[in-house]
Amino acid sequence: MTRTSAVSRANLDLVEEYQRRWRDDPGSVDESWRHFFEGYDLGAESLRPEAAPYGDAPPPAQQAVKAVTRLVDAYRELGHTLADLDPLKLARRQADEQLDLANFDLSEADLDRDFYSKLGHEHHGTLREILGVLRDTYCRTIGVEFMHVRNLEIRRWLIERMEPTRNSPGFDIKKKRRIVYKLNEAELFETFLHKNFVGQKRFSLEGGEMLIPLLDAIIERAGSLGVREIVMGMPHRGRLNVLANVLHKPYGVIFSEFEGNMPETVAGDGDVKYHLGFSAEHVTQEKRTVHLTLTPNPSHLEAVDPVVQGRTRAKQRRRKDDTRKLVAPILIHGDAAFAGQGLVAETLNLSQLPGYRTGGTIHIVVNNQIGFTTAPADGRSSRYCTDVAKMIEAPIFHVNGEDPEAVVHVAELATEFRHRFGRDVVIDMVCYRRHGHNEGDEPGFTQPLMYDNIKNRITIREMYTERLVAAGEMTSEEAETLAETFADKLGQVLEEVKRKGIEPRAVPPGFATGPWSELTPKFSFEPVETGAPLDVLRRITAVPASPPTGFTPNHKLTRIFQNRVKTVEEKGPIDWAHAEALAFGALLMEGTPVRLSGQDSRRGTFSQRHAVLIDQLTGRPWVWPNHLEVGQAQFCVYDSMLSEAAVLGFDYGYSLDEPNMLLMWEAQFGDFANGAQVIIDQFIASAESKWGRGSGLVMLLPHGYEGQGPEHSSARLERFLQLCAEENIQVCYPSTPAQYFHMLRRQVRRDFRKPLVVMTPKSLLRRKDCVSPIEALTVGGFKDVLDDPTAPRKATRLLLCSGKVYYDLVAKRAEVGKQDDVAIVRVEQLYPFPAEELKKVLSAYPEVRDWAWVQEESQNMGAWSFVAPRLEELMGFQFQYVGRDASASPATGSKLVHDREQSELVEAAVGAAVPHLVSATPVRALVAAGSREGAR
Repeated sequence: MTRTSAVSRANLDLVEEYQRRWRDDPGSVDESWRHFFEGYDLGAESLRPEAAPYGDAPPPAQQAVKAVTRLVDAYRELGHTLADLDPLKLARRQADEQLDLANFDLSEADLDRDFYSKLGHEHHGTLREILGVLRDTYCRTIGVEFMHVRNLEIRRWLIERMEPTRNSPGFDIKKKRRIVYKLNEAELFETFLHKNFVGQKRFSLEGGEMLIPLLDAIIERAGSLGVREIVMGMPHRGRLNVLANVLHKPYGVIFSEFEGNMPETVAGDGDVKYHLGFSAEHVTQEKRTVHLTLTPNPSHLEAVDPVVQGRTRAKQRRRKDDTRKLVAPILIHGDAAFAGQGLVAETLNLSQLPGYRTGGTIHIVVNNQIGFTTAPADGRSSRYCTDVAKMIEAPIFHVNGEDPEAVVHVAELATEFRHRFGRDVVIDMVCYRRHGHNEGDEPGFTQPLMYDNIKNRITIREMYTERLVAAGEMTSEEAETLAETFADKLGQVLEEVKRKGIEPRAVPPGFATGPWSELTPKFSFEPVETGAPLDVLRRITAVPASPPTGFTPNHKLTRIFQNRVKTVEEKGPIDWAHAEALAFGALLMEGTPVRLSGQDSRRGTFSQRHAVLIDQLTGRPWVWPNHLEVGQAQFCVYDSMLSEAAVLGFDYGYSLDEPNMLLMWEAQFGDFANGAQVIIDQFIASAESKWGRGSGLVMLLPHGYEGQGPEHSSARLERFLQLCAEENIQVCYPSTPAQYFHMLRRQVRRDFRKPLVVMTPKSLLRRKDCVSPIEALTVGGFKDVLDDPTAPRKATRLLLCSGKVYYDLVAKRAEVGKQDDVAIVRVEQLYPFPAEELKKVLSAYPEVRDWAWVQEESQNMGAWSFVAPRLEELMGFQFQYVGRDASASPATGSKLVHDREQSELVEAAVGAAVPHLVSATPVRALVAAGSREGAR
């Protein structure tokens, strides 16, 4: 009988009988009952009548104990609703009726009744004393939400650390003085900037200065727990303060940036000072060194969250930190963004996934109770901005930002929780924003009452200093000296900056540090040899065809892998999926690790990859690329959650700290990549220019027009090409398995790293003529341009194209017998544009008079807009365009219409039909314009 069915009949006698059995022998009752009584005992174990043990108490006593137990659990669950969290007292605290004694069949008459209780002195306490403990613990300046966590061990652990101290541990004078010292740094830094750089934006931390002592407490506690590195991400508000007073970025560098000087980067465009990153060594009070890294970020709030997670995971791998205790992530959020940005939920959802977990993140919400000008009532539907974190059962500590000791206590408790359980935890520090959105903004226009309150408030530093002075723990003279000394220091630094001019580089560019130190930021067309020995290819092919003893593979896959073995032995043609497997395997055997993640990437969207085989009897996975030879590098492949932005952001972050691994993110279809447009635009395409940060990430984007509709045809090649400048990324559209093989290997065999965007195939995966001879994989390398393999040097018409359309053009050319008249050249790398190589190839066709660019995509899409001016500059004349006309949608939704369009396109291209400008049919028009002879 299950617990649900018993309770539904209200059979209390039976419940008590099951409980008696459980107490005698937990194994004698059903598992569901064991869980129920364990949870019940969590509350009941603290409360028993003084006169008798729980089980032998008379019925009235038992009922009283049950009532008080329910009361205790209610305070643990709802006490935060009574907590004094808002420094501004904007919302009046109202008693939660759910905590009224009457709701528990108790009254004021029971207040002085004595109970055996762990909450009381020497395990005895009246109901009044028990309520006092509960209210002190959960209803003062700390409110805790943790009863939504189903893990009983976590709940017990939190209770044992909060209730005995009533969430108010006694700090010694040393710790209190450190809080004052950090508050001095935080506040006086802001006032100094405000006074000396009038009118400049800095997005100050004023009103939330306790963030600095909070971070200091986390770092100190983490260091004592063995953490050796912390990776941080945060928005612009308070960033300069964190850079200066937590990461120890020299004040002179920051002042120099205010003077208009930019720190040296890798000859890029730079970024505003409140977006920049930094890293430094921090020595704790216990003389432990903790490396701190603040990741640069754009203004797009929360976009940095998954990037930090990826960086953390990469650093954990480099340190061989399998327990994920040596490197820890911290994410700082604003209240409006934490509730409003979907990337927060996506990143939270990564937290316990095998390919993305980082051992728990400490989330800090600097809760200003406003988002720009938007009040919480207009910015979220939930009670708290942190409610989204309940989806992963993260404990949430709400704390009043004007109670410094409560904030530091929560910081240490959260750090210990992360270390103990390896899970996310949230600190919601409720404070305020002293100025408007920026220092030139007038907040009184929209929040007059809030800012009337704020403008008359003394600062947190003054408040806490007065408290220590009143308690005799610091003198007024000491406090004044501390403030004056720090202010004098800042003044001296500023004078030196003005006298000497530009401060030297604050931090070496990313390319000069760590694993990047042997790489250059400069792109080069210099070819690199990427062939692999035939014996290596043979060994890789044999492994999945011979699974371990006792493993039952799928018989269809067995046939596929055995056919591959036969193909290699006979030196036959290699298809796309086979070439990819060989590229991965060869790298692994050479000591280069490989990581691939994305939706359905283990099998492959198109059932082509099968990097992980599943035992058909047990469901056990076998990652066969990890069994090539002893001592090989590791292959990691992960089916990601159904997200583009968070997963791509994570993999990009990973690439920032691991340039010596082939790192790939794969879209299910290339069309879906624009779900991660912020990551693409703000990080992948521009990070090197803005922040001097390189990446070798590979984006695999299935692309091709095959009649599958507007959302399964286009990876938006044109958008990536629009982002190309300053050799920031590579965009390739390989057309053969051998080209794909060499391109992947080339990515980690050159002396530089650039993000690589690849248009990958769908139908070509199984197209019979889309194969490569195995010899093409054993020698040579990737070619930016592929000449026509038939080399029709007397051709009078030349078609330039990229990707899948090449095969349709070749087939049509053969069909109409124009092999000698029409040459077809492929541009395999669109950016950096291979002008020199392309001109060399095109110059070999002296008889050509008609030059055309051919593409499947619409005229306003694909590569045409990108290549047209470059081709004109290269050749001195305009190329003809042959392709679909401009359209709002990438592709038709009709397979029939698609086939008609594609047929007309290739016919027009090879000259089998006269191209038309206006269609007389429902088929979209083809454009064939700008044709002219190329004078040489």
